[in-house]
Amino acid sequence: MHPHAGASLSRRRFLALSAAGAATGAGALSGCAMQVSTGVSGSGETVTVMVNSGDILPEQIQQAKRDLGIKIVQVRYDITKLIAMLTSGNPPDLVRGVGAVDAPFFAARDVAEELDPYFARSSVLKPDDLDPVNDLWRFDGRTQGKGPRYGMAKDFSQDSMYWYNTAAFDRGGVDYPPETEPATYEEWMDKAKRLVQRKKGQTTVFGGSYGGLTRATLLATMTASAGGSLFNDDFSRVDFTTPEARKALVWYIDYCKTKVGPSLIQPDPNGWDGPTYQAGRLAMSNSGYWLGGMIGTDKKLAEVSRLAPAPVFAGGPRISACQGGTGLWMPRGAKNKDAAWRVFEWFFGEEPAKARASGGWGIPTLKSLRPLMPAKEDYQKRVQKVQQDELKHFSVVSFTPYTRADAIDALFNQIAPAAMNGQISVDTLAGRLNSAINEQMKRGKEQVG
Repeated sequence: MHPHAGASLSRRRFLALSAAGAATGAGALSGCAMQVSTGVSGSGETVTVMVNSGDILPEQIQQAKRDLGIKIVQVRYDITKLIAMLTSGNPPDLVRGVGAVDAPFFAARDVAEELDPYFARSSVLKPDDLDPVNDLWRFDGRTQGKGPRYGMAKDFSQDSMYWYNTAAFDRGGVDYPPETEPATYEEWMDKAKRLVQRKKGQTTVFGGSYGGLTRATLLATMTASAGGSLFNDDFSRVDFTTPEARKALVWYIDYCKTKVGPSLIQPDPNGWDGPTYQAGRLAMSNSGYWLGGMIGTDKKLAEVSRLAPAPVFAGGPRISACQGGTGLWMPRGAKNKDAAWRVFEWFFGEEPAKARASGGWGIPTLKSLRPLMPAKEDYQKRVQKVQQDELKHFSVVSFTPYTRADAIDALFNQIAPAAMNGQISVDTLAGRLNSAINEQMKRGKEQVG
């Protein structure tokens, strides 16, 4: 944190943080943060990392102590606790974040450390080895994807791609999608309608899922695929009534209406695609490369599974975005930056990064680690061919710094079911989304400004 930021940083900047965009309440911001000991602990340094369980494995923590002489203390990721720690001037040394949506949010609020000087000196993380997905962690004060680096992605997928089960296609007599040419969204929907199976009014096999990681990133990405932007030039407003955003919204609401796949009005009983796809009850899954980590554990399933390019809108540009890019960032107020950077290098460029790359659960974010991606079996080679070709079509779809994706989703989830159920038109929906989301973004801009 800048020394002059002081208390002014705290409450005002973070009030719109809870999922619905309402104030998190003074209690959460009163600086009642847990005290974290940093500095010397035994022979080495201690670095506090706020992550989800599973982000750093217990054996990796032991390895860091052995190899780096640094003790990693994990604090469970919790947005309310993070804000309390940031506002009390006692933040963790490294924090988990989703690059696609968190990077502009924290960079705009001046709480994230600029990491370019660290990258410039690093022998592990060299700027020319960074996959372009790491541009999600850049922000120039206005636009994501340009300017200083504030973090790095641990691995990634191009989240508009989809897996499909050839056995389901064979049973339904449906042609497979092309391997390296994108299908159109219209063709994808046509296949989903032909693949869905119903019994007594219940869907027994989903034709396909298409939900993105959040509805906010899904609709921003699909609007880009239609040739437009969901946000205005300074990212302070959304507009669902532009021809491109409307095209995305119409398609998604139609997907929900026709009940070819899981949605708010037809939830997947498993809560996510993985188990449903494994059970043969989902013909196409809108999950990028990472789902291959799970598919690969079942050889029979792996042999009938294929990865396909991100769809396009007829006549629109070919865009294959990442809606995640989860990684770490360093708070400006971190007490132990040099040791934190050493952990950062190790996590993103050394043993943990190599283990992630070879597991098939994500594309490595250093180009030099790509040869570790699994490619022994024929089905792995096929996936690699599609995935390596798709990397050429990656681009950053910039997100707004003025609210969080889950806050937009909370509003979308309240307003959109009426359209999914056919009670209001898509144009009425577009107007309602604009007024609710823009009100929320206006408050966010006032906090940053």
